Amino acid sequence: MTTTGAKPIGAQDETSAANAVRHMFNSIAPRYDLLNHVLSANVDRLWWRRTARRFRAILANPNAAVLDICCGTGDMTMALLKHRPRHARPILAADFARAMLTRGARKFAGRGAVALEADALHLPLRPQSMDLIVSAFGFRNLANYEAGLGEFHRVLKPGGQLAILDFSEPGGLIGKAYAIYFRRVLPAIGRLICGPVSTDKEGPYNYLPSSVGKFPPPPAMLEMMRAAGYVDCAWQPYTFGIAGLYSAARPLH
Repeated sequence: MTTTGAKPIGAQDETSAANAVRHMFNSIAPRYDLLNHVLSANVDRLWWRRTARRFRAILANPNAAVLDICCGTGDMTMALLKHRPRHARPILAADFARAMLTRGARKFAGRGAVALEADALHLPLRPQSMDLIVSAFGFRNLANYEAGLGEFHRVLKPGGQLAILDFSEPGGLIGKAYAIYFRRVLPAIGRLICGPVSTDKEGPYNYLPSSVGKFPPPPAMLEMMRAAGYVDCAWQPYTFGIAGLYSAARPLH
């Protein structure tokens, strides 16, 4: 069966999958930033900055409407803000995990962004209202990828840009070495840093490599984006393909 979205162990449908993901991220929110930086050796900071630079022309427009969806604790938001002029229209930083969003709001408070508790599949935004939508390491956790792409398409203006930064599975020897780290070492480090925050069979540290393994590979993801009505769909690998940036646009007409 083709994977339509994230499905943590025990989830029976999209609603239960979304609830499980929300609970999972709320549970690890206090140590989420530390965990990310340790597990990536701070390379994640470079990925956020590179993504933000890619869209600096849009960000430089003070009137541009920008949404950072699945913003987590706000690191992508902070990277985007570095390219915003003073007194620009605030960036919307949205997430449905309240504990994560609360920590993000503390980072960007007074810096030109506002927090919005919202589900990526049901955005409380008007159609054709956004110039740029960015999602960093959150799209993979949606309960329905096609629905997510459709919802983003709905709120993007004609010509608006979409950016999805997420993990992938590199090939070759690097891929084999990374697979060992990702599936064996990473969960152990996660438990050491954050402790046993979950009592289910999977838990947040095993969920991460599992979710990446189930996420569509770049060719399939790009085809999904085209089918959702996007144009200029592209994927740019980061750090040997460990992560990558999907970019696309809503057509002008």
